[in-house]
Amino acid sequence: MTKKILKGIITSAKNNKTIVVEVTRKFKHPFYEKVIKRSKKYHAHDEKNKYKEGQKVSIVESKPFSKKKTWQVVE
Repeated sequence: MTKKILKGIITSAKNNKTIVVEVTRKFKHPFYEKVIKRSKKYHAHDEKNKYKEGQKVSIVESKPFSKKKTWQVVE
């Protein structure tokens, strides 16, 4: 089974080895056919604390690092 890869913008990098990535997706409403934007925040593992707020990153599914952190940053 392949792992999901998502792209988003870092909204917080204050925690040690953890970043918060906001992923925005657009889709067309099935009935009204209007384009809708939805966003969701993911906690991702950043081993070397090298990413800062505002950067665009890709994250990939991984083993659970903690209760909320099941994603890892990809170069």
